[in-house]
Amino acid sequence: MHILLVEDNPATARSVQLILAADGHNVSLTASGEEAVELAEIYEYDAILMDLDLEDITGAEALRELRLKKIGIPVIMLTGSVDVDSKVSALAAGADDYVTKPFHKAELSARINAVVRRSRGHVDSVIRTGPIALNLNTRSAEVNGQPIHLTPSEYKMLELLSLRKNTVLTKEACLNHLYNGLQEPEIKIIDVFICKLRKKIAAAGGENLIETVWGGGYMLRDKPGAQDRLAA
Repeated sequence: MHILLVEDNPATARSVQLILAADGHNVSLTASGEEAVELAEIYEYDAILMDLDLEDITGAEALRELRLKKIGIPVIMLTGSVDVDSKVSALAAGADDYVTKPFHKAELSARINAVVRRSRGHVDSVIRTGPIALNLNTRSAEVNGQPIHLTPSEYKMLELLSLRKNTVLTKEACLNHLYNGLQEPEIKIIDVFICKLRKKIAAAGGENLIETVWGGGYMLRDKPGAQDRLAA
C-alpha cells in the first residue's frame, strides 16, 4: 500500500517508516500538516498516518481541511495522549481510527489493513475476485485455493488491482504506488508485472480477469458489466 506519514518528530518518523517498510508498504513522509493536505490532493494514498501534534497546524486541523476538500483517504491519527477528549476530537474531525503511542507494530499494521479494507468496501482481510483470493494480513494470494508465489512487486501490483477492482488504473498510478515516486524505472515495467501476474494466475487454472484498457491502463474486473471509473 502507498501510505502518507505525517510526523514532525524525526526519531518517531524514522521508526514508523521502518515498521511500514518492513510490512512492504511504500511510505511518503512529511512533517507538515499543510503539505500533507497538498500531497493528498495530488496522490491517491491508500491511507494517511497523521500525528495529532504538528508544528505548523494540528493534525485535527489538517484532517478537517482534508474532509472539507472532499478527500476521503482513510486517516489514522497518531497521538501520545491518553486523554479521551483528544481522541474524541480526532474522530469528530473525520479520523477513521487512532493509535496511541507507543504502539506495537502488529497493532499498527492491523489497524491500517482494517481502515483500508473498510474504505474499499471489504469486510474481512481476504479480497476475492473470481478465483483469486488476496489476503492482506498474510500478504499472500491463492487461485482456486492454490497458493501462488508472488515477488514483493507482483504482490503490490495485485494488491492495488484487488483493492480497486472494477476501477481503471493508469500505468502512472501503478508506477507511483509501487515506487513512491523514487528512482522509478521506465513505465513499461508495469506491463512486465501484469504479464507475470497473468501467467501465474493462468498456471493455477484461473481465468484472465486483468483487462488491458485502451489509453494505457489496467483493471481487475470482478464481474462483467461493472462500472468503470478512472482513477486519478
